[in-house]
This record gives sequence, C-alpha cells and structure tokens, in this order.
Amino acid sequence: MALAELSTSYTKTATRYHFSQLSLSSASSRFSDHFRRSFRPTPRTRNATISCSVTSDQVQARIPVEAESPKGKTECYGVFCLTYDLKAEEETKSWEKLVNIAVSGAAGMISNHLLFKLASGEVFGPNQPIALKLLGSERSIQALEGVAMELEDSLFPLLREVRIGINPYEVFQDAEWALLIGAKPRGPGMERAGLLDINGQIFAEQGKALNAVASHNVKVIVVGNPCNTNALICMKNAPNIPAKNFHALTRLDENRAKCQQLFLQLALKAGVFYDQVSNMTIWGNHSTTQVPDFLNARISGLPVKEVIKDHKWLEEEFTEMVQKRGGVLIQKWGRSSAASTAVSIVDAIKSLITPTPEGDWFSSGVYTNGNPYGIVEDIVFSMPCRSKGDGDYELVKDVIFDDYLLKRIRKTEAELLAEKRCVAHLTGEGIAYCDLPEDTMLPGEM
Repeated sequence: MALAELSTSYTKTATRYHFSQLSLSSASSRFSDHFRRSFRPTPRTRNATISCSVTSDQVQARIPVEAESPKGKTECYGVFCLTYDLKAEEETKSWEKLVNIAVSGAAGMISNHLLFKLASGEVFGPNQPIALKLLGSERSIQALEGVAMELEDSLFPLLREVRIGINPYEVFQDAEWALLIGAKPRGPGMERAGLLDINGQIFAEQGKALNAVASHNVKVIVVGNPCNTNALICMKNAPNIPAKNFHALTRLDENRAKCQQLFLQLALKAGVFYDQVSNMTIWGNHSTTQVPDFLNARISGLPVKEVIKDHKWLEEEFTEMVQKRGGVLIQKWGRSSAASTAVSIVDAIKSLITPTPEGDWFSSGVYTNGNPYGIVEDIVFSMPCRSKGDGDYELVKDVIFDDYLLKRIRKTEAELLAEKRCVAHLTGEGIAYCDLPEDTMLPGEM
C-alpha cells in the first residue's frame, strides 16, 4: 500500500484557504500522477490516503478509490478528484447543497470569463458550493484541460468538482443549470439558413441529452446564436423538461439599451447613472430586428419619453445603436463581446434566483405559449419577466403599447416565425423550408 502524507497549514480567510506547506512521502510519484493533466482515465492502484493537519480542527481528506472508468466516461479533473470531510470547518456549516452547472463551449472566450465568476461565488452566493461540468469538442479538449488547470490554480473553496468531456450525455448528467454557449460561427459566404441548420443540429442533440440525463427541472440558458431559435430547437427535443425552463439570452441587449438610453440623458443632466434605468424590455429576436422598448422604460422613476423629449432620437438613433452595438464593437475590437456577454449571463441567472425589485422587470427570451401580449405562440421571444427568486418567472402584465412598438414587434415576430419554418426538420414539425425575409446578421455571427 502506498502512503502519502500531506502536511498542510491553513490561513483562514472569509472565502478561501491558503496552502503553505506540502510534503510528500516516497510515494510522491504516484500521488502527483493523481493530479494528471488529462481527462482520460489511466489504470492505477488506488489505496493511498492523505492526512491533513490544520490549525484548529482536524480535517481528513482521502483520495477516492478509482476503478478503471468505463470507456468514454468523463473523469473528475486533477485536484477536484479529492473528496474532503469538512464538517468541522466553520466556513462550511452554512453551505447549501451542491449545485451542478453544465457549460457547453467551455473552452471559448465567453466561458473563459464566465467560469471564474461562477466558481468565485459571485453568481450563486458565498455559501453555495458548485460542480462544473464542462463540455467541449474533440478540437478543444486540450484547451478545456487548460481551463480546468486554471480553475485548479485559482483555489476557489466553493468549487467542489470539475468534470470535462465531449459527450453531452455524460457531461449533462444531473445538471440543474445548463448554460449552452458553444455554437458554430458563421463563416464567409454562409447563408443565415445554413447557420440555423448547422447550429440547430447541435442544439437538437443537446436537448436530447438534457432530456435523458439532466435534472427534470434544469434551467437552460441558450447563448449560442441564433439563440432564440436554438432555444426553441433545444426545448422541442427535451419534452420531459418544462418549456418554461428554457431561456434565450437577450440580457446583453437589455444592458446595452440601458447604457445607450442614458447616452443623451447624461449629456443633459449630471448625476444619473445606469442603475436609474428600470423597466427596460427587449422584445423579440436577438437580431437586428430586436425592439428596445423605450415606451415602458423609466429613468429615475419617470417615463423615458418624459425625460428625453427627442422622440425621433429614441425611435431612430437609439434603437439602431442598440440593435447594431455588437457589430460596432467587433469592428473596433476585432473580436466579439465575450466579457460583456459573460456578465449578461451572470445577470440573467441572478434575475432568476433573486426576487425582482418591486415595480421593475428584466428581459429574457422565453416560450410564448400563454403570453398576454397577443404574440404568436410556439416561438421563443424576448419579453418582460419578473421572478420571486426561485428560478422561475412570470410574464409582466402591466405594460403598454403604441402603434410604433406594435409595428416593430410584428417585424421581429415574423422573422422568428420564418426561422422556425427553416428548422422544422429539427423540431419534429415536418419538412423545413426557408423564406427568411432578410439577412439580419446577429452581432458576432461572422
């Protein structure tokens, strides 16, 4: 039996442990092999134990006995294969039950910003331990290992488990949140219909995997574009999961609208900042037909149209700035808006797990069945939502419409219906045909 002694001194802080000393016995080669940098299991003898000494209480950590994993199974990664008995630690007494979070496209730039926010406790709170299940592809698996290494090196106490893999049926096992970021970008010469088909196949397969192995109440946020129709495809392929649990990310559009709405106001009146904008809605598709709603929005509690008297600016310049913001950013920056997208995913999750402030609401692309606005049913459409903080939401009823807003809503509705017809073969609704009214390229598609 190989033994490895781990003598560890902890300096306690509010959020993490600092390891100050590591000593191994002659079996160190076997122990270090446990912290391998590969997700593929290799057979080995596993009877080693580790003992930890701490300043006050005794904590025992053991390397779990590992039989050789069945072919194709995902493996826990590196240090996350350790299981710790931390019952004696004051810091963990208030911890909630572990939450399983699956992330696709986990080796991409958006995930590179998002994963560390999740692991730090910024999203679910300082008492919520999490497990990250990271989905990549054959091409990205080495990069995914690098992501797991960085997560190791960041010493997040709340991050209790990391698994990486390329099979959604394994990675999505027991997932309670699924953040579907990975999607193919549109290459030169590719038609929008082609992008819908290629990415639609990805999300159809992921929907089937979620349906088979995830928690039946899993909350799904689709980020990969075209996100509204991808969310519809995913939902249609997961009949055992409530349709209400699927979201298309339009929160970045809402955040951009709040920023641009103050563009004019800040020039006129000092001391007003983003947090003074409320009741902001993005209606419809995450495309250049999206409708930023300045009719119902408020600045410092007052209707926007009372604060900003230049209504032509609102209808033309403001609306276009929000719709095309992502494309302008790409021109300036040379890359898509990965960091702000990650922030908007955080905002979208927080809006579902935190009660919505009284009188306010948030935007999310959700299933239209039963909506009170007269929007056609059976599509995923961005609408105003409120939450009690339980992960669920309800649609806001106290909104107003005028002819301008309704006309814009009908245009984005028509586009989503055309996209739906284009992917009918992926939603079980017959033969697909594409009659997209125009090419409304999404920011970041190219």
